[in-house]
Amino acid sequence: MTALVCGSFAYDTIMVFPERFRDHILPDKVHMLNVAFLVPDMRREFGGCAGNIAYNLNLLGGDGYAMGTVGEDFGAYANWMDQQGISRKYLKQVPGTYTAQAYITTDTEDNQITAFHPGAMNSAHLNEIPVGDGISLGLVSPDGRDGMIQHAEQFAAAGIPFMFDPGQGLPMFNGEALRRFIDQATWVAVNDYESSLIQDRTGWSEAEIGKHVDALIVTRGAKGSDIFTDGKTIHIPTATPEAIEDPTGCGDAYRAGLLYGLMKEMDWETTGRIASLMGAIKIAHKGTQNHAFTREDFSARFRDAFDREI
Repeated sequence: MTALVCGSFAYDTIMVFPERFRDHILPDKVHMLNVAFLVPDMRREFGGCAGNIAYNLNLLGGDGYAMGTVGEDFGAYANWMDQQGISRKYLKQVPGTYTAQAYITTDTEDNQITAFHPGAMNSAHLNEIPVGDGISLGLVSPDGRDGMIQHAEQFAAAGIPFMFDPGQGLPMFNGEALRRFIDQATWVAVNDYESSLIQDRTGWSEAEIGKHVDALIVTRGAKGSDIFTDGKTIHIPTATPEAIEDPTGCGDAYRAGLLYGLMKEMDWETTGRIASLMGAIKIAHKGTQNHAFTREDFSARFRDAFDREI
């Protein structure tokens, strides 16, 4: 089976302020804020949901493509994808734009100030789901609003089962739009906060959402995750990480695990545990695409974490 991952590509510029923001912001002056933070530590990472998920799916050995819109500055990211053996077949470069950019400054209390420029991501609707090209399942992840709507409709029209992963894009949609996404999708994947927001906007409980799709997957951080399917709830335990360095991108790693299990037609107990282990491996590394493993390493870690074979 071959997966098509629709979503964003972005450069993440991460800066560390070695003090506390609150020591430099006067509460009675927030209406006229004008501050500057010296950030001696900075790194630039390759990111974006589609890029991250494709990277993780490739590590697992899954057959997949990423689809997204990128800017004229995509050269360094393109070289990285080529080095990793990740296809750029369905990437579209939008003239006169930058690739989406996130500028994140973190202080010593893990508070963050983020500026995000969507750039080429706003043109996601210029890409269309390829029909008759061997795509057997898909994923709609955070992207330009029009692109997310159109790609869901195109997957549904083509009869290609897909997972809806609204992520950071969820606030763009009201209850009616979310109910339509859910009815079109085969699977829905969210974290516990996103689940609460979807329930509030649609008026559907997690169990009710689960009745509209083959499975609703809800991640709950250190508490593991729950999969609502066939009228029952399957709890997936967490895998213990070797270290906790950076949670950014853990959800994308988890979703790659879900796609891999679906592509291999595995049961949900196994699929969920593969996804859980992917998140644990990712959190032990800074950045979203700096972890790596062999198939043998992953199988051994899976056995150690869950006392079962893949």
